Amino acid sequence: MDVRDNFTDFTLASNYIMQLAIDEYQADRNWTRLIDRYWNLVEDLIGDPRAKQLPFMDNPLPTVGMVLTYLAWVLIIGPTYMRDRKPMQLTNTLFYYNLGQVLLSAYMFYEHLMAGWARGYSLTCQPVDYSDDQLSRRMFNLCYIYYLSKLSEFADTVFFVLRKKKSQISYLHLYHHSLTPIEAWILTKFLAGGNATLPNIINNFVHTLMYLYYMLSAMGPRYQKYLFWKQFLTELQIAQFVICIGHAINALLTDCAFPKFITFLLLCNASIFFVLFMNFYLENYRKQATAKAAQQEATALAASSQQQQQQQIVSVESLPLKKQQ
Repeated sequence: MDVRDNFTDFTLASNYIMQLAIDEYQADRNWTRLIDRYWNLVEDLIGDPRAKQLPFMDNPLPTVGMVLTYLAWVLIIGPTYMRDRKPMQLTNTLFYYNLGQVLLSAYMFYEHLMAGWARGYSLTCQPVDYSDDQLSRRMFNLCYIYYLSKLSEFADTVFFVLRKKKSQISYLHLYHHSLTPIEAWILTKFLAGGNATLPNIINNFVHTLMYLYYMLSAMGPRYQKYLFWKQFLTELQIAQFVICIGHAINALLTDCAFPKFITFLLLCNASIFFVLFMNFYLENYRKQATAKAAQQEATALAASSQQQQQQQIVSVESLPLKKQQ
């Protein structure tokens, strides 16, 4: 019998693995053996067997390596390469890249609906379906595509570096693009479905609009008049994390057959993103609103002063002229 058959409960399997790893380390104190043994247990007990043969899915090292390479390029290699070069325009590249991301995000949003969220998934509690029926397989395939899409989004930052848009490469941006591929890998490897896919479907909807905005922005000055909704995008992203926080809290407080440890991690992740996006929102749009208000006040004062001067001129001109002697 496959050892996995004895663990239909993800939480039970996780606790078993953790205790076994602790016992083995205390007995042998061998870190290398412990890590190897621990990973084999994780993969055998709770790893999704459908993921094992897919590229990059055997173990997390390729994904971690790609994230580290991405960070090294955008923080050191890329800026060094561009230091004495003019910013690249990349107009056509940006248009087609963003168009591709719009279509991919819209496709994944549709697939999330068709693979579960419009086919009976519960908003309050949805366990993972590890069976190999049609909808479960469709959701699993979608989770893998979602993982690959997060790797493709490294290009966002690469383009910023090549265009010398250093101000766009914030801590929030780097944190988001570094963490999401690892999250998506864990999702595909262990939890391809259920509650963990709710943040993904919302993310796909937001990204469809976000990359549409970027695409219009890349099309030149003629389309600037269609970009008035930038602030709305940030507000939509904040709303996304509020929904995810509420969803995770509900799963923790109810008897939901979804791993509470994973739910807690989802709650922490959504909370961190909420704080970072709120900070970004307040720093950017509050400052803009304050500056706009100050400019309007200065304009109003200038107009008032000019009006008073005109009134004084009119008053002087209206005085009766002194008759000449």
